[in-house]
Amino acid sequence: MGGVSGPPAATRGRFQADLLAGLAPLIFLLLWSSGFGVAKAGLRHAEPLTFLSLRYGIIVLLFLPIFLILRPRLPATRKAWLHIAVVGFLIQSVYFGLAWIGLGLGVSAGVAAVISSTQPLLVALMAPRIAKERVGALRWVGLLLGAAGAVIVIAASASFSTDLDIGILCCAVATLGMAGGTLYQKRFVTEAHPVVVNLVHYAVGFVTIAPLALGFDSMKIDWTPDFILSLGWIVAANSVLAISLLLFMINRSEASRISALFFLVPPMAALFGWLLLGETLTLTACAGMAIAVAGVWLVSRSA
Repeated sequence: MGGVSGPPAATRGRFQADLLAGLAPLIFLLLWSSGFGVAKAGLRHAEPLTFLSLRYGIIVLLFLPIFLILRPRLPATRKAWLHIAVVGFLIQSVYFGLAWIGLGLGVSAGVAAVISSTQPLLVALMAPRIAKERVGALRWVGLLLGAAGAVIVIAASASFSTDLDIGILCCAVATLGMAGGTLYQKRFVTEAHPVVVNLVHYAVGFVTIAPLALGFDSMKIDWTPDFILSLGWIVAANSVLAISLLLFMINRSEASRISALFFLVPPMAALFGWLLLGETLTLTACAGMAIAVAGVWLVSRSA
């Protein structure tokens, strides 16, 4: 008598892919949300622009051999290259550059995440003019709730100082950079291989941030185990793995679920800030966070 055979290889493959698809949103949420707290922990040992330059340089070195091995199809025109580079500049240079400066000036991980979470609200607000999209009554309610919640969290976050004021301003302008990158990409749709897009984005980030680090930072890095762990996590988990999961979910037609995940980033980032940095949020700030998340969720429901 023969033994009981297992399921066919094709069935096992489908099961594994379905299992990964089911777990990917949760894993992505954990990895992406951790970035605020882990980055702030690393910024205790290096200045923001220096840390970012190191991050971008390492990621470029990681993507170069992948690019050379895969030899992906390249954008056909100079305009296509330019559109990819502009989006990379707005996200990697403006968004991450200013957001990390804000974290370095004392903005907590939770507050930075809340400010960042208003990016979909800004996109919805500007979309009618740029993308000719109609904003309905429900979406306006969400916009107002999200803005009110963000203001409550910021106001309740801490006693303000000059550095913290500047830090929050940096995070706010950073969010405009992310919104601008999203709208630019909607306005100038460019199809390109993900490896090409990532390599261009991080290369643009490196060539724009590194000179600023050389000009304004002391370039001193305290190579403690904590910093090495922080840098490794930001590069491997928050950048490479999170982006890979993002691309996997998009290929599995999970775009709508990805949008919903971003609404959960602020509370998860606040949790990581508490676990990693001992940061606290008042009940008022928690209530404001809930209002902001609810507002962004309403915007997505009305889309």
